[in-house]
Amino acid sequence: MTESLKITWYRCKVDRAVMSELMKRSDARAFLQAGGQLLIYALTGTLAWLAWRHLDAANWPWMLPLVLLALFAHGTNASFMGGIACHELCHKTPFATQFWNSAFLRIYAFLTWFDPVGYRASHIRHHQVTVHKDHDGEIVQPLGLDWHGFWFALKAFTCDPAWIWKNVRFMFSAAGGDLTHDGFFRSAWLQRVVPETDAKARRELIHWARIVVIGHLALATLFVLTGQWFLILVVNLGTFYCGWLVTLCGAPQHVGLASDVNDFRLNTRTYTCGPIPAFLYWNMQYHVEHHMFPAVPFYNLPRLRAAIAHDLPPATHGLWATWCDLQSILKRQRAEPGWFFQPPLPQNDGDRADDATLLDEAARG
Repeated sequence: MTESLKITWYRCKVDRAVMSELMKRSDARAFLQAGGQLLIYALTGTLAWLAWRHLDAANWPWMLPLVLLALFAHGTNASFMGGIACHELCHKTPFATQFWNSAFLRIYAFLTWFDPVGYRASHIRHHQVTVHKDHDGEIVQPLGLDWHGFWFALKAFTCDPAWIWKNVRFMFSAAGGDLTHDGFFRSAWLQRVVPETDAKARRELIHWARIVVIGHLALATLFVLTGQWFLILVVNLGTFYCGWLVTLCGAPQHVGLASDVNDFRLNTRTYTCGPIPAFLYWNMQYHVEHHMFPAVPFYNLPRLRAAIAHDLPPATHGLWATWCDLQSILKRQRAEPGWFFQPPLPQNDGDRADDATLLDEAARG
């Protein structure tokens, strides 16, 4: 398949002055989000560590549950810090000052063993060819996924050892110059978005992997030598467990919808939710809006939704309602392979534009 697939996307009409206002970036709002999530990470991690330090043979019946509860809260928040926080920081849209976008991206990416180099190359392609077979490597085809059952729930509320191993192994291998292992993405896809001909990007990826591996090994060694091995669970592995909420928030993005269409309203899903998941999820529940206008910072997506709601499908409110809809869709897809859900579209005219233009604008900062 050709690598130069170019799609003319349907785009809702937005007044130029309104769009100009929506695209304005704010250091203050970005600091509140990025700094706030890191503060939660530090607080929950500290609580878990303090509870563990006070755990002994006399108080374990009530202190051990406190340790586990603190780790649960820590992992629940930290699970959003990789593919969600790093995602938005890779767009370079949260901060008006690009130095802070880069600085927070490095912090978040280090803590989560995340590869921002390969991810950014992949994600630009994802926005350009969203849910087009053989072109969008971020979406596993077919879109009807069988997300249910005991083992799926157990891994979501605890951890998935295979996922941890795959990501850590990729970083160690990349640090040694080998980019052929699966990690956050399948190796074949990484070779397409960061090919051997792109020597600069490959050097950046390998250099970053070395920083991550050496940094985490140094921290783990320090924790062991000081008798604080528990901090390995908090810091080195803190983003690899209790991913239940990020799964509930992120899974609905494209699942059960159409492939190979030029309308984000048909292949991407928006829902609304309460302030806590919205904060942790960096407002990515407004996913149609994000794909349609990726240069709009995440904190302005609710206002963007209000400006174009007349030209969008209705959105469910709350994770419960969203997953009730999703389960009914997946159930029918299991019975009728090839069927997909088509949201009702308003009968309005929109503008057509090249999605890559807005992505380039966001990348320039």
